[in-house]
Amino acid sequence: MQRTDRDDFEQFARARSHELLRAGWLLTGDRHRGEDLAQETLARVFSKWSRVRAADNPAAYARTILTRIYLDSVRRRSSTEVPLADPPQVQTATPDSDLRQVLVAALRELTPVDRAVVVHRYLLDADVATVARDLSLSENAVRTRSSRSLARIREHLGADFIDLTENSR
Repeated sequence: MQRTDRDDFEQFARARSHELLRAGWLLTGDRHRGEDLAQETLARVFSKWSRVRAADNPAAYARTILTRIYLDSVRRRSSTEVPLADPPQVQTATPDSDLRQVLVAALRELTPVDRAVVVHRYLLDADVATVARDLSLSENAVRTRSSRSLARIREHLGADFIDLTENSR
């Protein structure tokens, strides 16, 4: 890889790493696994940089890679794998930390594909056509999954959610 290509990739990685980290965290529901997902995504983008750079939208290309890595990892998980409880994490309280925890818990209730649809549509602000293309779904499937997923999230959050959001302002 030529020096200018490396510089271009480094500039891209600095500009997009925060978005990839956030999306990875929301997809996996775990900060550390989200960091691993973002790092693996950047490694793959680096290995295909000439193709990614030539794409119409390199950021969308990277988000697609991130989502596909996530979905592949979920599919690959062996049925004999038993996840361990998350180690206790000491967190400093912020005004919206309760809200974040509730939202992440609600996202964990969704299937991996539904979670990917919600993260792409509402965190990454992608339109229906883009999500459909990135996740190899029809546009109608994206709309249906979005609607049903939001209904499940609302159901999970319950009536107390409105009080929680008003108290955090």
